[in-house]
Amino acid sequence: MQKKKLCFLFCPVPAFSYFWLRMENIKIFTKLISSEMHLPEAGVENTLKLLSEGCTIPFISRYRKERTGGLDEVQVTAISDRYERLQEIAKRKETVINTISEQGRMTDELLQRITDCWESTMLEDIYLPYKPKRRTRAQVAREQGLEPLAILLMQQRESNPQRAAQRYVTGDVTTVVQALQGAQDIIAEQVSENERSRQQVRAAFRREAMIASRVVKTKKDSDEAQKYRDYFDFSEPLRRCSSHRLLAMRRGEAEGVLRVSISIDDQTAVERLQHHYVRGYSECSRLVGDAVADGYKRLLQPAIETEFSSQSKERADREAINVFAENLRQLLLSAPLGQKRVMGIDPGFRTGCKVVCLDAQGNLLHHEAVFPHPPVNHRMQATVHLQQMIADYGIEAIAIGNGTASRETKDFVSDSLPDKGRPQVFVVSEDGASVYSASKVAREEFPDEDVTVRGAVSIGRRLMDPLAELVKIDPKSIGVGQYQHDVDQTLLKQSLDHVVESCVNMVGVNLNTASKHLLTYVSGLGPTLAQNIVDYRAQHGPFASRRQLLKVARLGPAAFLQCAGFLRIPGAENPLDNSAVHPESYAVVEQMARDQHCTIAQLIGSNSEHRNAIDVKRYVSDSVGLPTLNDIMAELKKPGRDPREEVEEFEFDSNVQTIEDLHEGMVLPGIVTNITNFGAFVDIGVHQDGLVHISQLADRYVSDPTQVVRLHEQVMVRVTAVDLRRGRISLSMRGQRLSS
Repeated sequence: MQKKKLCFLFCPVPAFSYFWLRMENIKIFTKLISSEMHLPEAGVENTLKLLSEGCTIPFISRYRKERTGGLDEVQVTAISDRYERLQEIAKRKETVINTISEQGRMTDELLQRITDCWESTMLEDIYLPYKPKRRTRAQVAREQGLEPLAILLMQQRESNPQRAAQRYVTGDVTTVVQALQGAQDIIAEQVSENERSRQQVRAAFRREAMIASRVVKTKKDSDEAQKYRDYFDFSEPLRRCSSHRLLAMRRGEAEGVLRVSISIDDQTAVERLQHHYVRGYSECSRLVGDAVADGYKRLLQPAIETEFSSQSKERADREAINVFAENLRQLLLSAPLGQKRVMGIDPGFRTGCKVVCLDAQGNLLHHEAVFPHPPVNHRMQATVHLQQMIADYGIEAIAIGNGTASRETKDFVSDSLPDKGRPQVFVVSEDGASVYSASKVAREEFPDEDVTVRGAVSIGRRLMDPLAELVKIDPKSIGVGQYQHDVDQTLLKQSLDHVVESCVNMVGVNLNTASKHLLTYVSGLGPTLAQNIVDYRAQHGPFASRRQLLKVARLGPAAFLQCAGFLRIPGAENPLDNSAVHPESYAVVEQMARDQHCTIAQLIGSNSEHRNAIDVKRYVSDSVGLPTLNDIMAELKKPGRDPREEVEEFEFDSNVQTIEDLHEGMVLPGIVTNITNFGAFVDIGVHQDGLVHISQLADRYVSDPTQVVRLHEQVMVRVTAVDLRRGRISLSMRGQRLSS
């Protein structure tokens, strides 16, 4: 078998020579992923097959539970991510094998090691001695014929290395010293490329590495450096360095304020290496020892430091992205008010408050600016206008942005409302509203309105349905993460897109009212099909059934299979079209109805006697298993149920208006505005969020803030410190957790 592989290996057509490898990889991937994630091989294998068939993660986790063994969305996503990384390693292995083979240096043993290797760092270690490189000092020495001298020195048997080196003084090598130095350069490179040496130094870095930052002296007193004051003279073990500290240091380094290094005890590391290479105390041994030290300091240590710097940054990126993704998920799944007539207010002082009135579908009916605050201060006139708009447009709820003048605007609105028929008043996050208002999406929606009107509309619509409105904004512009501009942007976009897709499909989408931006994230669709659906809807009117989707341009059976279960049609003739029951399972529900001698509509509802009488095991078949049947029964009980919570009103403490009003020990209501891996930021109504450090989140140890608080959660906090000069507020929730 080995000979057969080698025969393929030297085939002049690489794409054909590794066909066997690609075929075997599928089986290998299944075993690797199953072992790493402790998942059944059958479930992993079927998940990989479904992914290769073009199925989306939401579809697989929701409608293919029989094939995956009930794997949830998190597990399917993890399998997909690992599969992609393994494919990248497989592709890299092909390059490595090709390159070594072209050099004529491939052996059976080396090929087997590469074939069996599925760890990228180890693969690069194997490849390093064969990797084409620039013309190094060692390469120059080899060209000068000094490799035999290097081998002689490494054997450490020559009693007079200078005399032995004299034989190599020829051509460009003019002295014995030059000959010995060239031989040492070869030894230094061999040491730096040796797998054992690299693993030894790597292990030392893993155990002992310290990360340190120092301020650049010329920047120490500058204003831009002050935010990095905590890192002017900082060091700690790398393995303990949190994501936010590492990213802060790296940002300071990028801005030229800090110098950051990762290091171990170099002397100890050199002595450990010399222990492996140096034998005895001869002159040859001394020369080899010096070459080992040079190889470590000049080649090996910088390479491993760079490797750990990259790995630690990648790890910090992933942690920060995970926090951002979870915050985004919570924000997208914020409680919706629903279809009500809403007034949206973008508050402001000098430029006034931009007010918009929206109908129950979010269409703009009216807009104007009022000036209830200084310096203009037309409060009486603003009150009259506000009351008139509420009456004229039947406003049922008011959404106020949480930016500048938010607190003052909410007080003004509350004072202006009539005692009877008062609309509910909510403060809404306006993160990303300015980005939306200047975007192409906003210009398409409101070509004749300016950015202030568009921003106010976005605030109003966020109250009605946060998910439908926020999908129009680039996720990283929403502002619910940490260091989002410093992390790997490709990984960030991929992760946040997954979150948006997951949230949209979990909630479901009204096929007849959804914007193209919301439809884009539905399983199996995308920008083109989303636009085609909107165009079809505009030309033919509302969809009457899910099957009608097949009449949309370019939306074929494959796309229909992926998307249909996530699209809802309220009021459809078939009530299942407004549920999460997939059309492929309609026949099962129809059979249930026939067996119960009732209509499908009579099976629906929490108190349906017909549904309660059904024995689902009777309907198990080769195509429909018990997991799907249980999902169908749950959906029939509460069809189209929105998994999001209900929106709640909130009031800040009326006695606290500015940071100067705070004092230690005060207990105040607040709203969680951002969650990081070191704590949570809480708005207490003083125009400056306070920080609840992770150690102050609960009366117990907390490793993950998201396990304790949710974005936009209403909490009670205690003021523990106020720094007026730096504008910092420290809060605690220990003993004060009175969440609404």
